[in-house]
Amino acid sequence: MASDADTSGLPLLEKAALILSAFEGQRSALGLTDVVRHSGLSQTTVHRLLDQLVQIGWLGKEGRKYYLGLRLLELGAFASHHNRLRRAALPHLISLHQATGHWAHLSVLDKGDVLCLEQIGDPRRSSIGYQVGGRLPAHCTAAGKALLAFGDAATVEELLAGDLAPRTRSTITRGDALRGELARVRTQGVACDQEECFDGVTCVAAPLRGAGRALAAVSLSRTVGHADLKRMAHQAGQCARAVWASLFDAGRRFEETHPADTGLAAESGDTATVLAWLRFSEWE
Repeated sequence: MASDADTSGLPLLEKAALILSAFEGQRSALGLTDVVRHSGLSQTTVHRLLDQLVQIGWLGKEGRKYYLGLRLLELGAFASHHNRLRRAALPHLISLHQATGHWAHLSVLDKGDVLCLEQIGDPRRSSIGYQVGGRLPAHCTAAGKALLAFGDAATVEELLAGDLAPRTRSTITRGDALRGELARVRTQGVACDQEECFDGVTCVAAPLRGAGRALAAVSLSRTVGHADLKRMAHQAGQCARAVWASLFDAGRRFEETHPADTGLAAESGDTATVLAWLRFSEWE
């Protein structure tokens, strides 16, 4: 065990990491003295950081015992979920890129942004400033619109209540216009942005979903020109269905979007979505 004299010069994040590492293995609940012993930090440092970690939800506290908090477990679950989703989608994204020559993306919604989990394309043929791990505003991207249209109504309302900042001259910046756009997406089952996020770039996206909310979105992007948006939308939709089939058993039918299944205010207890998430989260 290192002494605190050896660790006093460590950055704050490394000290926090030492404290969290104290809960490895069978050490699920520890007292202050236990954390000091396993982390090698002084009692003063540990006590101060324990309080801060409890405040942000990374640790929980019951009596004098500390344990890993729900927020930390939630972040771990998201990371694991996204990794499984990416693994399932990767071969299909490669096939989509090979069939079309366009950039293929896999994105998820994080509050008002879309987060890129994977993308396949030729860097020499792209002017898109977007990469794996990157974020873009949901309201001006095809993937974002697809996820908002088949997502949580509260997220949409929160976004509409804020500032729809423009990225190009074509960006939708009015709430009523975005509502209308999302209604069209729910009717058509696909979303499109035409130079709304990047000048000179057109994109189409299809939600990855069954009968409930979208888990992610598959999108295709290309420079403006003779883009056949209808064909691109069909190809993105086929890829989304293939990824869904890879995530779940092959016999489960991917439900096509119909106008009758276009309600924005999907209930949080939607049975199909909940079951899908439960099954998905059990994958290794």
